[in-house]
Amino acid sequence: MAPSDTRAQWIGKRRLWIVFALAAVAIASCAVLIAGDAGRSRAIAAMRGRAADAATLALAILRGELEKHRALPVILARDPDVHAALTDGDRHALDLKLEAIARETRAAVIYVLGKDGLAIAASNWREPTSFVGNDYAFRDYFSGAVSGGAAEQFALGTVSKRPGLYITSRVGDGEDPLGVVVVKVEFDRVEADWRALGGQTYAVDRRGVVLISTVADWRFRTEIALAAHMAAEIRQSLQFGAAPLTLLPLRRDGEIVRGTGAAAGAHVASRIPVATTDWQLEVLMPVGAAIRDEQVRLQTLVALLLMPGAALGAFALWRRQVNLARRDAEARVKAELERRVAERTLALAGANDRLVEEMAERTRAQQRLSDAREELAKANRLATLGQVTAGVAHEINQPLAAMRTYAENARAFLGRADAAAADGALARIVGLTDRIGTITDTLRGFARRGGGPHGPVDLGEALGGALMILDAALRHAGIAPALPEPAEPVFVLARPVELEQVLVNLMRNAIEAMTEAQDGRAPCLAIDVAIRGEQVDIAISDNGPGLDAAALAALFAPFRTTKPRGLGLGLVISQDIVASFGGTLSATSRKGEGSTFTISLKRAA
Repeated sequence: MAPSDTRAQWIGKRRLWIVFALAAVAIASCAVLIAGDAGRSRAIAAMRGRAADAATLALAILRGELEKHRALPVILARDPDVHAALTDGDRHALDLKLEAIARETRAAVIYVLGKDGLAIAASNWREPTSFVGNDYAFRDYFSGAVSGGAAEQFALGTVSKRPGLYITSRVGDGEDPLGVVVVKVEFDRVEADWRALGGQTYAVDRRGVVLISTVADWRFRTEIALAAHMAAEIRQSLQFGAAPLTLLPLRRDGEIVRGTGAAAGAHVASRIPVATTDWQLEVLMPVGAAIRDEQVRLQTLVALLLMPGAALGAFALWRRQVNLARRDAEARVKAELERRVAERTLALAGANDRLVEEMAERTRAQQRLSDAREELAKANRLATLGQVTAGVAHEINQPLAAMRTYAENARAFLGRADAAAADGALARIVGLTDRIGTITDTLRGFARRGGGPHGPVDLGEALGGALMILDAALRHAGIAPALPEPAEPVFVLARPVELEQVLVNLMRNAIEAMTEAQDGRAPCLAIDVAIRGEQVDIAISDNGPGLDAAALAALFAPFRTTKPRGLGLGLVISQDIVASFGGTLSATSRKGEGSTFTISLKRAA
């Protein structure tokens, strides 16, 4: 082969390798970019799910605090002591009573206003910031209760300078009201529970003003700039004191929320309405670190997967070049042999005396040609064997690449801690994942509001939900409830969440009664379901100390209780809930033998 031909082949091979390298770099760059986008999307989606779960839990915490206090002003508005104090009765006795109720219910302040708006009694009557004698006629919650019977307003206290929700109920009828009962609810414990969920959580009213927040500096800031006249009206009403009503340090960029200060960085948001209010609750979860981690993980995985592919491609290109070179060499050998045969044939035609020798040489030349052909056949078999080997290597390298990936991940985990700690952490993560799934499902169901029309409710599911909520208390008291085993599901007309609330209340009363008895008997909690035509009776029985005739007669009266620290409101609320279903709640008891509470409801198809 001429030197020029050899140089041309070398240049062609070099160009082919350059094209291969450029193609490999382009594919790797595209793959890394795609992996980065995929990692960002996956991290945002995962964090959005966490934010939604956290929002559901935060809503349950807030709703629990609100619903716990809403019944209190309604019940107090019907209390004879309140009526008496508003009609020139003993107001100091009412101070003491409100003080005790506020201490037991953990309400911030409970106070009673006359029909002129002056506070006549308050639970904080002992404190320097007592509300007694202050005029609250200017507050919207007072005028709203007088005109509409009940009202709620979130505001900053003019005396205490602490924010809270004021829940009010009118005393007397609308034509001649006697006054207004006010319960102030503060949300310090709610904000503390929100902080445990991670991220930042806050609630805003219909105007976008932040009312409750895990970041104290955000309180009374706004999501959008308020009109000048609206801001002036808010300041004039003293609802939020002298708050500047400035904008929150948050900027929404598509599905990402960017913040500064306490919420610096990128976040994903989950917003849900707070039922029975005009509030909106939003949870911000930081997503910047999760995006970076997921992008690095996917890009590393793509790089590890591309390296065997690039190696296989380079190997295939090299094999192709080797096969082409071998084919060119075989062609040159064949041409050389044919040239020699021709020369020998011409020589034999010119010299008869050399015929025998030439024939022998021809025979030898044919033998060499046969050997060359055999070599070509062998080379072909080797090429086929190389292709098979390449295929097998491809199949083997795939699991090897995966093994390497798993090894790199394990090394990374072990680099952060020892093997025993890593194994224990993984086991704990698996167990906690199952447990969190169960609590969330339970809290979601328990967090949804039970209002609206009632309908068919599976009694078995309601009993199961109530027992799940009381699981820790039952195990602590060493009680294994005796449950009914009906032949088929039983449905009653009710609202599921409120029915669970009644069952939890009655079972908790039974557990506390048996725990406080300590008479040596093993505690026994029995639940029985009886179907009587179109009515279903659910009986909850205990073997506690029981009640005497006087306690049993006053069992469903407000603020009458046999518990040392009880309020006497649980059974009143439970009876009202059952009555709203069109059913009844009754009780029987014998002193020293235990008590039975029976819920009678209409049976549903």
